[in-house]
This record gives sequence, C-alpha cells and structure tokens, in this order.
Amino acid sequence: MGKTKVVIIGCGTIANAAHGPSYGKNPDVEIAYCVDIIPERAKALATTYGDANTKAITDYREAIADPAVTCVSVCVPNYLHAPITIDCLNAGKHVLCEKPAAMNYAEAVSMKQAADRNDRILNIGVVNRFNTAVNKVKELIAAGELGDVYHVYCSFRSYRSIPGLGGPFTNKELAGGGVLIDWGVHFLDLINYCIGGPAMKSATASTYNKLGKNLREYVFTNMWAGPPNYEGKCDVEEFITGMIRTEGPTITLNGAWAQNIDENAMFIEFLGDKGGIKLDYGANFTFYSTKEGMLTKTTPAFNMADMFYDELDAFVKCAAKNEKIRSHIDQVLVTAQMMDALYQSADTGREVLA
Repeated sequence: MGKTKVVIIGCGTIANAAHGPSYGKNPDVEIAYCVDIIPERAKALATTYGDANTKAITDYREAIADPAVTCVSVCVPNYLHAPITIDCLNAGKHVLCEKPAAMNYAEAVSMKQAADRNDRILNIGVVNRFNTAVNKVKELIAAGELGDVYHVYCSFRSYRSIPGLGGPFTNKELAGGGVLIDWGVHFLDLINYCIGGPAMKSATASTYNKLGKNLREYVFTNMWAGPPNYEGKCDVEEFITGMIRTEGPTITLNGAWAQNIDENAMFIEFLGDKGGIKLDYGANFTFYSTKEGMLTKTTPAFNMADMFYDELDAFVKCAAKNEKIRSHIDQVLVTAQMMDALYQSADTGREVLA
C-alpha cells in the first residue's frame, strides 16, 4: 500500500508550525501539494517539508482535482474555512480543517452536511483532544475521581497580545470574532471534550474592544502574527467574560488578548464534590482531593506526546477507514453553538437560550 497523498491549503503560521512538520516526518504520508495565494509561501513550505515531487501552486482546485489525493488540510483564514472545506468534500476528499470550524454555527452545520452527503471524514483542528494531560484529566473525570463535576472555569488572558493588529485576526469580516473564536475555541472545546459535551441550555456574555480599537495608540511589547497594519482595522473583541449553562456543569470564562495586567493566565479548573483539577493550558495539572480526613494535592508525572503529530496521524488513519474519531465535526458542533450564543448575548445584552 502506497503513501497517503495530502494537500496543505494555506501555507502560513499553523501550516509551518504543525501540518508541514507533522506530515513531513510521517513515513506513511506524502505531501503532494502546498497551496497558497502567495507563491513564495507555497514554495517555502514545499521545500521545507515536502520532497522532490511536492508541487507548490496557488489554486487549490488544481490539487483537489487530482484523483491520487485523498486528504486535505485546510489552514486558511476563518472566512474561507467553510467554502474551501465544502469544495474539498464535494471533490471526494477527506478534510482536516483548522479551528474554529467556521465563522459561525450555521457554517459549521453546512460543513457537516457536506461531509455526510459525500460520505467523507471532516475533522476539525481541536488539537487539545490529542494532548496527553487533557486525556488524563478526561480519564479521571470519567472514572469518578472528581465526583459530581458541577462547575468549570477557564481563563485565557494575556498582556497586550493582540495578534497582527489591523490584519485578518482583528477584522470581523475575515475572522468572525476576536479572542473567543481564536483562543476561546480551544478552551471551550477542551472543556466539552473532558465533560462529555453536554447540551447547552443558555449563555450570557459581554465583550469589549477597548485597547486595540485605536490602532496607532495601542502599545505592545511583541505581536505574534504581526507587524501591525495601521491601514487595517480592529473591530473584534480583545476581552470577553461569560457564562454557559449546560445539561451538566456550568462554565464560566474570562478571555483577553490584551489587558492592563501584566500576566498570562491560561488555565482550566474542574470543580467536583470529591475533588478538583487545575489544568495549566498546554502543560501539567494538579489534582486536589481528600483522603482519610486529610487534604491531598497531587501533581502527576507522565510523558507528553506530540499532540500535533498525533492529531494529523490520526486524521490520515481514520480517513483510510472512513471512521469518525474524537476530532470529527460531529463532536465539535457544540463548541460552535456555544460561541455563537456567547456572541449573540454580547450583541443583544441579554441571555440567549439554546
């Protein structure tokens, strides 16, 4: 059996950080095409992670017309997720689309419908579902070690860290939103994965665009996805606070690309009546409980897998079997629904019911 031929559409940050390196070192995968509207970016990715047969092109339609290609990674700005993914599915390809699934819940549903209609796999880049620490937390919750998990709190806050001010990250027409759809999607999806994805009952939120709205007045020490484009705009939220009621635990959140407090606060707290867990995002966790009248505090030690490699390897393998796995669109729609409800609540100033 030959290697799986894959296409990477969009050769920017996440393609270079994850998709290119992971496919490039996978012995069962061949990167057939690297696609980007900027030819130099496509050529650079193909040269770095492909081989002599990898083609660097600017039109993804050429790549998905190739019958030898079976799998596609979609790594483009948010507003292109749905149309390009649906085109790929209609062409008979399996797709891994980077997070968020789409600009909104309705688009995500249309992507799922295209996958179902074409009997193709559609996974979303919810890479934390392949994180070792996250899976340990999920196992502890499932085993009843926390008892009744009644509340989850998450914080995804940083100090003056708006990405690429004035570029696609801060343009609502291109991104769909700000810190919630960029960072919050990872935290909400991680939570839903660990607690079993309970149905949403209601959501309430407030969002703020205070520090970045006057582009030239925004002061920063560094800017990922930069430099700033002062001819662009920033019409998305850099701060959000909210609460979600589910059929299971309540969820509260505070998120900030930028705040006037110099600290990073990236963690999730799972509160149960027998124990609690504080998970540092992308790192280890601490388990708090009691035993024989004593308070206990445990920080486990384990080897961390390469979650991006595992995510992309699992995509290729499940596509070969046409098998739905933990990152399938069906498992991710609840997160898209929650984000939609939070944004709707912020826009209307009232609680939104499911």
